[in-house]
Amino acid sequence: MKEQDWKKSVVYQIYPKSFNDTTGNGEGDLRGIIDKLDYLQFLGVDYLWLTPIYDSPMNDNGYDISNYYEINEQFGTKADLRELLDAAHTRGLKVILDIVINHTSTEHEWFKAARQSKESPYRDYYFFKNSQDGPPTNWMSKFGGNAWQFDDQTEEYYLHLFDVTQADLNWNNENVRKALYKILNYWIDFGVDGFRFDVINLISKGAFEDSEAIGKEFYTDGPRVHEYIHEMNRKTFGDKDFMTVGEMSSTTIDHCIQYTQPERQELHSVFNFHHLKVDYKDGEKWTNQKFDLQQLKTILMDWQTGIYEGGGWNAIFWCNHDQPRVVSRFGTDLDEAMRKQSAKTLAIVLHLLQGTPYIYQGEEIGMTDPHFTSIAQYRDVESLNAYHSLKSQGYDEQEILTILGQKSRDNSRTPMQWSADTHAGFTTGTPWIDVSPNYETINVEAALEDQNSIFYMYKQLIALRHTHDIVTYGNIVPRYMGHEQLFVYERNYEGQTWLVVANMTNEPAKLPEDIEREGDIIIENGTVTGGYLEPYGAYVLSIESK
Repeated sequence: MKEQDWKKSVVYQIYPKSFNDTTGNGEGDLRGIIDKLDYLQFLGVDYLWLTPIYDSPMNDNGYDISNYYEINEQFGTKADLRELLDAAHTRGLKVILDIVINHTSTEHEWFKAARQSKESPYRDYYFFKNSQDGPPTNWMSKFGGNAWQFDDQTEEYYLHLFDVTQADLNWNNENVRKALYKILNYWIDFGVDGFRFDVINLISKGAFEDSEAIGKEFYTDGPRVHEYIHEMNRKTFGDKDFMTVGEMSSTTIDHCIQYTQPERQELHSVFNFHHLKVDYKDGEKWTNQKFDLQQLKTILMDWQTGIYEGGGWNAIFWCNHDQPRVVSRFGTDLDEAMRKQSAKTLAIVLHLLQGTPYIYQGEEIGMTDPHFTSIAQYRDVESLNAYHSLKSQGYDEQEILTILGQKSRDNSRTPMQWSADTHAGFTTGTPWIDVSPNYETINVEAALEDQNSIFYMYKQLIALRHTHDIVTYGNIVPRYMGHEQLFVYERNYEGQTWLVVANMTNEPAKLPEDIEREGDIIIENGTVTGGYLEPYGAYVLSIESK
């Protein structure tokens, strides 16, 4: 595949259930995406990433797949997907499908057959263990509780690193791999343009032993993971005009370089989440903790320079369906003017980094966390599990709601805000999850009418990436890393130098005396007065190369 086909591209992530509903049932659908393709084309993105749309009981909103070959009827039909692909391709847009091949739903026919008999050939598609003394190991599920579930039908435990209804697949079994490659090739032949592989670095399990922590050292970037991904590449997409990105859980820079070095023939790019744990307390997600700017800068720059120097490739992002809204998280949503200012600066900081940028639906208009006030408003299984866990630990109701309001995955899953109409123009029915109450002022219709809106900043940044090679291919040099308010870095390429300067706080920031002041303004979101950059201000300066 030619580099220019994807390295200069921008991806827009769609969470179909919350994007646009054309049936009035309160849930988004494929036809709703078709109806908004002109909007996405106008924004200027290149790829659309759809979170899972396959048959599923929806215990984890589609990441529990029960049939890889069928479309979940709540989203539509294969004919709708075919029409979506054709309509997208006509507009120069490509479509990436999200696929989960670390585990299946326990409603999948493979797992049902595995439960019927210990002699079933599908038994070895999963990890079943006999244990007379409780769970075989002390590994913890990512969603809480032990990672082994007792199966009454065959009186053995099966492994589930995520929800109890998501049984992990045994990639050691060659038949499992062949079956999965067949699935991938089916969708490649159908005409999709890429895959986003969910938690792909967990597919190789090591020894089944008790852990000193939660078990992840036995399955994260496991012993055969690179072998498996290389084989998958060779058996499916490797010789196609295709883009792949792997979601990496608790990974390392060294592994991600290996996953994405072109000569290794594994993946094109990788997601890592280390920079989105800077508001955890002692590594614990479910805490009321503000983010650490110094830690955020250090992690981002370590990954930027490490991946670049190693010849790998990053996916860069602030938001997705599993993360809170960035303007509420690293900016501010308490004041309307500062919401716009901080959202634009966060966009500048991210989109001038090296790697492939991802925009999550609504990010381009500065959608915020919904600030739910009742546990009854939450739908996410992980959030509900956390609620009960915190309750059992003695936390009071308001404290738990504060924590969920800061960390829940539902913060990003509220309906897309299209207009000031009822339910933000998302549906004529009752939405499956509450719309954020600020939809009357924060919506696409209003953003398109305001030439100074967040939307047009994103449009400008996308155009910069398309037209300036320095954004794609330039190296990155961290600057003034110790500054308590500023995030500053350089991009350098073929005699060009761009300087990115951003105030990441709600107070004016004193600029260093020796910072470059002269050059051409590439993009600007804030003024400098008396040597101070205004709160949440940012600018990009083209200066003489060093």
